[in-house]
Amino acid sequence: MRISSHVAIALLRASTALAEPLSPFLQDLEPPVSRGVPCKPSVRPSYRISPKHPGGSFPVSPDRNRTCCVESHGGGKDDSEYILTAIKDCNNGGHVVFSANTQYMISTALDLTFLKNIDLDIQGQILFSNDTNYWQKNSFKHVFQNASTFFQLGGEDVNVYGGGTLDGNGQVWYDLHAKDIYTLRPILFGTINLHNGTISDLNLRHSPQWYNFIANSTNLIYTNISIAGKSTSKNKAGNTDGWDTYRSSNLVIQNSHIDNGDDCVSFKPNSSDIVVQNLVCTGSHGISVGSLGQYIGETDIVRNIHVHNISMSHASSGARIKVWPGTPSALSGDLQGGGGSGAVANITFDGMVLQDVDYAVDISQCYGQKNLTLCREFPANLTIEDVHVRNFRGLTSRKYDPVVGYLVCSSAKACKDIYVENMDVKSPSGKSLYTCGSIPGIEKQVNCTSMDKGLE
Repeated sequence: MRISSHVAIALLRASTALAEPLSPFLQDLEPPVSRGVPCKPSVRPSYRISPKHPGGSFPVSPDRNRTCCVESHGGGKDDSEYILTAIKDCNNGGHVVFSANTQYMISTALDLTFLKNIDLDIQGQILFSNDTNYWQKNSFKHVFQNASTFFQLGGEDVNVYGGGTLDGNGQVWYDLHAKDIYTLRPILFGTINLHNGTISDLNLRHSPQWYNFIANSTNLIYTNISIAGKSTSKNKAGNTDGWDTYRSSNLVIQNSHIDNGDDCVSFKPNSSDIVVQNLVCTGSHGISVGSLGQYIGETDIVRNIHVHNISMSHASSGARIKVWPGTPSALSGDLQGGGGSGAVANITFDGMVLQDVDYAVDISQCYGQKNLTLCREFPANLTIEDVHVRNFRGLTSRKYDPVVGYLVCSSAKACKDIYVENMDVKSPSGKSLYTCGSIPGIEKQVNCTSMDKGLE
């Protein structure tokens, strides 16, 4: 059985991670009523988009006219019905409060894609149950890369905030995935078909897979989100991207702290007009365009992306563009593809401070294909152009020393107008070499070498 509900995110100021409470979500509409134990609503935060702006409009959200307090059973019992009831009562103009110092358990998949003119004020802790069999069967399935979500939040004019925590109970999933790589792990926060909204002041903890999946959505602002969750066993917390955007536009992700085990932010197919700024990323795979070109017959477009003022440490990459080759390849048993088409255009990475990062910048059209001869025989069908990487400084790791960057396209016809400038990045040996290939004019911009130490 599925019930509509919504879960929220984690709080943080641009360089400080926050606590860890949780909270649930709701479904459909219905008028007034304030039910449950007494609660104290938060004042909805208001944040500027600064300093960069994606250019689109973000409609002002009107004040809410009533409050609904979410009850909790306590003792680990499923609170999904309580959450759904409060959301229905306050949909169309209300303010739902998940009380502070209260844990809400969600054991039922909640479809909250009917929300309209509502605030979800998560002050407490929302915890998802560890019933892996249930979630593999009942989580919401999405078409891209076998993505699934605990819940899906969508609609129009929705604000989620409160300083609370959403916890995905990830450890049981990390251990299960180590035994079976085909385990379908849910994403903690699914934002699906949401238009005009803000998600701020939340702590996201221990997601089984990606932390945020934004699909088919527009006009959203994410601010002051804290993401963290390490494995406590020998089995790593893998594929824990901070944000993945898909078929979405006019987005802002800013002023947040991310400590994870995969992409800090990833722009998946058909993402456009997005600003990512003022992030502290630790332990990630960088801020990535892609992967793209994975599916034959699909056209992937990513354009008008601006990444600004990023701190990147203990990561495999700083700025990254990853494209599948023109022939099928297998990165792993559960991730394979290649042969799709499309274009990457108007991408800017401006301002990044690096510490212990393997590659400062990594552009590759051979994602998933270790046989470079085969990759060049079947170059990518997806083009890359008008890319600007500038104002980077810091130190790389020893992994590829003396190489600090990888700039290799599968064909000179597939890449053009790629500019790398004002790079004050050094390897531990003090050298700053870049592996270059099939990018016209790149040898005039950086110190190219034929040395190819490859990619992970």
